[in-house]
Amino acid sequence: MSVTQQHLLDTYRALTLGEPAPPAPGTRDRRAVRERRDERRPRAGRHGLRDALRRWRRRPYPT
Repeated sequence: MSVTQQHLLDTYRALTLGEPAPPAPGTRDRRAVRERRDERRPRAGRHGLRDALRRWRRRPYPT
C-alpha cells in the first residue's frame, strides 16, 4: 500500500468516525528535519560563561 492510499484510507476512517482528518503526507517534513538538525547542533550559549572561565584558567602562563 502506498503512502497516498494509506492517507486516503485514514482520511476516510476519520470522516466516518467524526474525527479531524490527518495531515497530508510530507506536510511536516521540513519542520521535522529542522528540529532534528537543531537537536544535534551544539548550543553556544548553553555554558558560555563556564567554558570561557575554564579556558581562561587553563591558558598557558607567559614566560
